[in-house]
Amino acid sequence: MLLVSDVHGAFGALAKVAALGEPLLVLGDLLNFVDHRTHEGMLAEVAGRDAVARVAELRSRNDWEGARRVMRDIAAGREEEIRHAYRSLIDEAHAEAAAALAGSGAVVTFGNVDHPGLLAAALPEGVRFVESGVIEVEGLRIGVVGGGLPSVGGPGEVSDEAMRERLDSLGDVDVLCTHVAPAVPQLCTDVVGGLPKGSTPVKEYLLESGPRWHYFGDVHQPQATRWRVGRTACHNVGYFRATGRPVRHFP
Repeated sequence: MLLVSDVHGAFGALAKVAALGEPLLVLGDLLNFVDHRTHEGMLAEVAGRDAVARVAELRSRNDWEGARRVMRDIAAGREEEIRHAYRSLIDEAHAEAAAALAGSGAVVTFGNVDHPGLLAAALPEGVRFVESGVIEVEGLRIGVVGGGLPSVGGPGEVSDEAMRERLDSLGDVDVLCTHVAPAVPQLCTDVVGGLPKGSTPVKEYLLESGPRWHYFGDVHQPQATRWRVGRTACHNVGYFRATGRPVRHFP
């Protein structure tokens, strides 16, 4: 079983992984809203690279309100134009994702930058979208819960209350797959900068239910990619846009 997360537009690399013919789980963030390393992405196409550089600089200082203010200024008077531009870019990206995954039988969930409904509708036949639920792969019960942390109002953000309800509905599983990291500093803190991005409900579920493995993404440059939380071995499988490599589950 192969796992990837934080594809962020790297659909050529995703197609190569999908072509390997192994069970594949994609743990969200397929869209490339902005690459803070290169300032490429949808935001740059709509607003220009200078605006992206300003947003990235503010976010690196944890000035989220400043970043939101820049975004509001960019959109002022252009709201309808920007909505249409983003929707066109999203549709193009989803078409590329669908082509990359065609025939793979992959399971896909969503991250904070994804639009769950649009993503689910765009996936090709035989590729399964899971918002939350339990699947079976290679004899393992795998709980899948998509969504990102509440932050800037992204389309794929999920409240702590909703995340907790979805996790509780899984029951006991062998493997937990989420987009978000558990609220463990070593796993949820990006060394390049930014506030910790960890989910307390996910951490609580790991400590209470104790699945053997937990796979996730979201944090692109974590302090640690592996950590143990109670009985659970946790593993960050991203940042696929940068690495182009999947993680293989070894029971």
